[in-house]
Amino acid sequence: MQQFIGGVALVVADYAAAIAWYTGVAGFELIEDIDMGEGKRWVVVAPRGSKETRLLLAQAANDTQRAAVGHQAGGRVFLFLHTDDFWRDYERMKGAGATFCEEPREEPYGTVVVFEDLYGNRWDLIQRK
Repeated sequence: MQQFIGGVALVVADYAAAIAWYTGVAGFELIEDIDMGEGKRWVVVAPRGSKETRLLLAQAANDTQRAAVGHQAGGRVFLFLHTDDFWRDYERMKGAGATFCEEPREEPYGTVVVFEDLYGNRWDLIQRK
């Protein structure tokens, strides 16, 4: 038996702004953007080269969902973006305007830095040892 997490829903304030940030700043690929009618879309992005895990960008549709935008993990690091070249991706993201919460650091498990997406969700950019 094989299982994997194929996607994670990320509540966003606006489809266009989220697509622009994830494809422009984070460097992800837009995998799908399907109009579902009534203002809903099926929008999927993924890190370049990712074969399994993807993000479903879900535009907030009510007050409860709007309150969750940027707070999906209560201020903790929410997602972990693994890379095979930390410094390449760090410098590219920095040049594209990513907000980093700290300076890169070496940990026993690898090189890591915390960054925020356009809504304030915290991520780790990490290259494992």
